[in-house]
Amino acid sequence: MALFTNLPLEIRYTILMVGGLMAGAFANYLIYSWAYFPRHISPWAPAHEKSPARKATDRIPVIGWLGMQRETNLHGRRFWIRPMLVELGVATGLVGLYWFETQTGGLLPEGVRNPKGINLFSDWAHSLFAVHAMLFVLMVAATFIDFDEQTIPDIITLPGTLLALCASVFPWRTFLPAAVFWGDQPGIAETSFNIPWEFNPQWLTTSGLAVGLAVWTTWCFALTDRRVILRRGLIKAIGYFVHGIARNPTSKWLGLMWALGLIAVTVTWWISDDAWRGLFTSLIGLAVGGGTVWAVRIVASSAMNQEAMGFGDVTLMAMIGAVVGWQCAITAFFLAPFVAILIVLVQFAVTREPAVPFGPYLCAGTAVAVIGWDKLWNQTLTHYVELGALIFWVLIAALVGMGAMLVIWRQIKIRLFA
Repeated sequence: MALFTNLPLEIRYTILMVGGLMAGAFANYLIYSWAYFPRHISPWAPAHEKSPARKATDRIPVIGWLGMQRETNLHGRRFWIRPMLVELGVATGLVGLYWFETQTGGLLPEGVRNPKGINLFSDWAHSLFAVHAMLFVLMVAATFIDFDEQTIPDIITLPGTLLALCASVFPWRTFLPAAVFWGDQPGIAETSFNIPWEFNPQWLTTSGLAVGLAVWTTWCFALTDRRVILRRGLIKAIGYFVHGIARNPTSKWLGLMWALGLIAVTVTWWISDDAWRGLFTSLIGLAVGGGTVWAVRIVASSAMNQEAMGFGDVTLMAMIGAVVGWQCAITAFFLAPFVAILIVLVQFAVTREPAVPFGPYLCAGTAVAVIGWDKLWNQTLTHYVELGALIFWVLIAALVGMGAMLVIWRQIKIRLFA
């Protein structure tokens, strides 16, 4: 990292722009090759059987798409415009993110957002930028796949979650800065799982290990084929359920990942308190991020008598939580509807399409939560979260209230639009 930060700022921006173009090309590869219904648009993917021969220049970001116009008759008149804009957007987005996080101290509390504070924050800011850049590219891919198919494949979210868990173990700081008080003196600390409360040493004991292993096991279980058929009774339903998991080709790989993960979590807990605090923070972020959306999905689907959110939204938010922690994940989740509402209304007015993918708005909410981190968390939400157990019951009440409102709305729709 020191080799990069010692370069002149202009050269760093140039490197990031070139790297961003390549990252945008990678996002396009994911969008068109790893969706559930791949399209042979990307020059990095196998060509359509009727397409002209691909050229080496087709793989040059942005420029290649101008040459790809020759495949218009196969993919549509303006098919090349969106992927070209994706590459340009990722490149400029990464440069802008680098400027915001490392040069302006935009993530720092206002009290220390000065040249001295920004300089002291530099190493931490660069670590944050590295993990946020990874998340940004994966969210771009997830967003456009969800717009296209209203699904988010695990090939996007599973590796992202694993990378986040691995990054949390290393000694660099990868979580956002929180405003705290050391006695009567204000300061900043990494937003670990315990923020805004005082750290409780019990999470370094076997109690913390048990929670970490439970989170890892639940996440691995969530990735399996969990369909339950109750038509022939509970006993047979359990048998069908176990048999379905056993027959699924991916089950053995998930089982292997689960077993290796149990070992890795236990070893991390055993050998290093600092590494364990980082990993535990990431695991709690995974649990809260994914668990919140999972709970909303269950309640909303039951209330509306139809699937309200895809399970891809659950794994997406689990990945986001593993990267940014539970505090930022919760902030992003509650911001998502406000970010989405205008776009949803315009989309419905134009297309009359009632089914709206929620994944893109979770991603947009995450971007807003990170960029506005100091105002949203340090200056606002942290004061409410400090209520402790009371906030948990407020969230439960909100979940129940949401279910009741959706039941009422479903009855109104039945009576008005039947």
